Amino acid sequence: MGSGNAIRGSRVGAGPMGEAERGESAPRVRVSFWCANMHETRPSFASDAAVPEYWDCPRCGLPAGQDESAPPAPPRNEPYKTHLAYVKERRSDTDGAAILAEALERLRNNRSPW
Repeated sequence: MGSGNAIRGSRVGAGPMGEAERGESAPRVRVSFWCANMHETRPSFASDAAVPEYWDCPRCGLPAGQDESAPPAPPRNEPYKTHLAYVKERRSDTDGAAILAEALERLRNNRSPW
C-alpha cells in the first residue's frame, strides 16, 4: 500500500515546461543605466514598452540614468530636525523670550495661594 502521498516523486518545478505551455516570450531590449558610483545596471524591457528615464541601482540604491558621462546626482539627504529646531527657524530669540515671559506670567497669575 502507498504512503498516501499523491505527488510522490515530484518536486516544485518538475515536469515539462516549455514555450508550448508558457507561451512565447515578448521581444526584449536591454538598456544600460549608470549611477553616480559608475555601477552599470542592464535591466531588460519589452521592446514595445516605455523605458523609464531613471532606474534605481541595485548595488548602492542611487538613481541611475542612461547617460554614462553624466549620471544623475545623488539625492540630498536632509539631517533630522527636532521640534525645537523648527520652532527656532520660525521665531527669533526675542520672540521666544517674549512668549516664555507671557507663559510664565500666566502660570503665576493662575497659581492659587496656599
